[in-house]
Amino acid sequence: MIERYTLPEMGKIWEDKFKFDTWLKIEILACEARAEMGEIPKADVETIKQKADFDVSRILEIEETTKHDVIAFLTCVAEYVGPESRHIHYGMTSSDILDTTLSYQMKAAGELLLKRLFELKDALKLRAIEHKNTVCVGRSHGIHAEPTTMGLKFALWFEETKRNIERLQKAIDIINVGQISGAVGTFEHLSPKVEEYVCKKMGLKPAPVSTQVIQRDRHAEFLTTLAIIAATLEKISIEIRHLQRTEVLEAEEYFSKGQKGSSAMPHKRNPIVSERVTGLARILRSNSMAAIENVALWHERDISHSSVERIIVPDSCIALDYMLDLTVKLISKLLIYPENMIRNLNLTRGLVFSQTILLKLVTKGISREDAYRIVQDSAMKVWGDEKLNLKDELSKSDELKKYISLDELNDIFENKAMLKNVEFIFNRTVLSEK
Repeated sequence: MIERYTLPEMGKIWEDKFKFDTWLKIEILACEARAEMGEIPKADVETIKQKADFDVSRILEIEETTKHDVIAFLTCVAEYVGPESRHIHYGMTSSDILDTTLSYQMKAAGELLLKRLFELKDALKLRAIEHKNTVCVGRSHGIHAEPTTMGLKFALWFEETKRNIERLQKAIDIINVGQISGAVGTFEHLSPKVEEYVCKKMGLKPAPVSTQVIQRDRHAEFLTTLAIIAATLEKISIEIRHLQRTEVLEAEEYFSKGQKGSSAMPHKRNPIVSERVTGLARILRSNSMAAIENVALWHERDISHSSVERIIVPDSCIALDYMLDLTVKLISKLLIYPENMIRNLNLTRGLVFSQTILLKLVTKGISREDAYRIVQDSAMKVWGDEKLNLKDELSKSDELKKYISLDELNDIFENKAMLKNVEFIFNRTVLSEK
């Protein structure tokens, strides 16, 4: 049974030795099951368990002749076991061990990715609480809108990471199946009890129905889930890249001692980690599309999916593991510049209060259209002239003076209530976890 957090490193899951170890384990378990049913002597199974082994280089050597990896594996194992090897692979087809092993590997990889996601969630929670009240400007379409807080950015990513954890848990459950059902999935030469025995020992569930293969919608769901997780990391990375722009500089990737940003320009501090994550997300998206293409196979199966999966499954798992590790470190060490946030907030000279004034006018009894016109007339003057500010321009408006006094206007521009519900948002997100 696979235990979370006690697995080998991600790369090892996809090495030949891990794969062949798993193939051998499945073959021995199938023999054990048949012995329990009285189909083969238990003494022969003990011999198999004592002698069964393989040599990776020998398997690859045999495969040069056979052009078939499973036959090469079985031939190599038989060289170690001797006559009792006749019981190995009895009534099975190649996909019985290939697909059951792939499920086992994907589950193992998924558990490691879950561990990374929990680490990311914890990192985001810490930074969200730290910067709950760190005020910055909110942007829509890349243009200044109204104030928000840096903590709310982290809280947003925290909630999305929680959803990704749920998605991955479901995807692991979907791929958590094995099959030992023979050439076209009908159990013609093996009892279904063999499949039940093997799957239970491997920590998998028997696929309710299969052909010669476990159906590839399961693999597609797993890989599209990885692509969604990668898209979240890309989303985080792109925001950090924007925040690190010279003209913005509200946040910045940690720059270590001795690090160099450019071979040409000694002053450069580039968002290289965020850019790396952004690029790798594209790989996972393309791999997920290939997984979807693998769902439709000819009749009980063809082999068109196999060559694709040998690339996309290990590569996606390894890449996402790397991306998550990078992102956890990126978030944990992210440099935050509150002073620059206030500087940027004030760049538009009071325009962030435009909606507050609009709504204040509406409460005075005038139409929304007239209120919008009054505020926009002054706002557009400020937009085009850096010497002007919105409060001064509004104070010159004869129309505005009919409804809002100068004292009321001053109160609006010193409004501490714009972020009054940040605590409410935190209480139903980051602070709701026990």
